Amino acid sequence: MILTLTLIFVVGYLLITLEHPIKINKTATALITGVVCWAVYALASPDREPVIEELGHHLSEIAEILFFLLGAMTVVELIDVHDGFTVITDRIASRNTRTLLWTISILTFFMSALLDNLTSTIVMISVARKLVTDPDQRKVVAGMIVLSANSGGAWSPIGDVTTTMLWIGGQVTTLNIIRQLLLPV
Repeated sequence: MILTLTLIFVVGYLLITLEHPIKINKTATALITGVVCWAVYALASPDREPVIEELGHHLSEIAEILFFLLGAMTVVELIDVHDGFTVITDRIASRNTRTLLWTISILTFFMSALLDNLTSTIVMISVARKLVTDPDQRKVVAGMIVLSANSGGAWSPIGDVTTTMLWIGGQVTTLNIIRQLLLPV
């Protein structure tokens, strides 16, 4: 069974990496690979009850993350529909790439401490698309946005999905995580 599951995983991973040449969406490939792996695992197991329990556990964890992201993305879309992000783009007056990079990075850092990393990244990349016209400069800015969003998200239990799950579970506290990251002992 382990060999079969490993083979299915490797084939699925290979298909994901070859998305462009074979013209099959990697999301569909990943979902099908996961379903096939779980099906083989369930059918090869002598007792299916622990498999169903394990699958339910994994599905509930995935659902928690998805509901969290759906809520955050809904808030972002509502703000965008009502032109809430024009406040940001109107306030950024500099067209100097270096100044713009620092400004966007700092904004992303603090925004991701309030929202989640993915939402902050999407918001700030859409802001950067309006401010940076050169495609090469936009790629550099987008890279810094991703780094800033992950840094800011890790700084606050609200900004990172993993930290949020730890915070909800009581493993970390808001004050302690911010204090430890600002003034590490």
